[in-house]
Amino acid sequence: MNALTLMSSQQEGAGKRALVTGLAGFTGHYVAQELRAAGYRVFGSSTPGHAAGGDTFAVDLTDRAAVAAMVQEVQPDVVVHLAAIAFVAHGDAEQIYRVNVSGTRNLLEALAGLAHRPSAVLLASSANIYGNSEAGVIHEDVPAAPANDYAVSKLAMEYMARLWQDKLPLIFVRPFNYTGVGQHENFLLPKIVNHFRRKASDIELGNLHVWRDFSDVRVVAAAYRGLLAAAPVGQTFNVCSGHAWSLGEALEMMNQIAGYQIKVHVNPAFVRANEVVRLVGDNRRLAAVVGTIEPPPLRDTLQWMYQA
Repeated sequence: MNALTLMSSQQEGAGKRALVTGLAGFTGHYVAQELRAAGYRVFGSSTPGHAAGGDTFAVDLTDRAAVAAMVQEVQPDVVVHLAAIAFVAHGDAEQIYRVNVSGTRNLLEALAGLAHRPSAVLLASSANIYGNSEAGVIHEDVPAAPANDYAVSKLAMEYMARLWQDKLPLIFVRPFNYTGVGQHENFLLPKIVNHFRRKASDIELGNLHVWRDFSDVRVVAAAYRGLLAAAPVGQTFNVCSGHAWSLGEALEMMNQIAGYQIKVHVNPAFVRANEVVRLVGDNRRLAAVVGTIEPPPLRDTLQWMYQA
């Protein structure tokens, strides 16, 4: 099975309309590709100031009236809600909560007001809600222990959204770390890859003793499409590879890909308080719905990013 097409490539979306919030973002680009390949006409939202027009609306999620107007115009059959403040170290905590919780509520309220309601509404939460879990491999029933404002906002979003579960077919996803071409250099792996692409001799990083479950963004997008097609309403899914790599392993892969050794400096300013040391997920619940998940090796994803 091709890991990037977790289900058959049937035109399950033929003639249907998909709304992807955060369409202009990193994940939105790949989700849109998946949905178009499945036959959907894809509409999306972008933050004001980004390119809009055609099937893309420049909408501030915290603007309740603007969100309602967009939803009424699109009349979506399925929804993928990606738009959020997604950078853990984002400096404005108030904005994190305003966008991630209140913005999501505005969207759900608008969708619930439609005469023709969607068949599936996928809400992107985050594996960060698990915090520094001692569970080893984390399954969906591991208690939440969020360790930063971003994680708290995502958990609050989940609780808030369940107030709408009698009106809307909600599906919750908790993606672990994932990466790919186009991800901003604020994130760890793109930062490392871009330093090697520039042939930099040195790099400043934070805590080197962290382990992360890294997925390829193309697999994540395919999983989201599979969940929309299956519509397992009310359920929560980890989206992950099931394997953790250390920062040191990722650096060694890039040393091999680029053909030279980069010099690493630990900058205390990059070491986060309450750093989650190890995040590795259990994806069996997801695989039971969308099919066997066989992600490409992390080295292949890094090579793709390096050569892009």
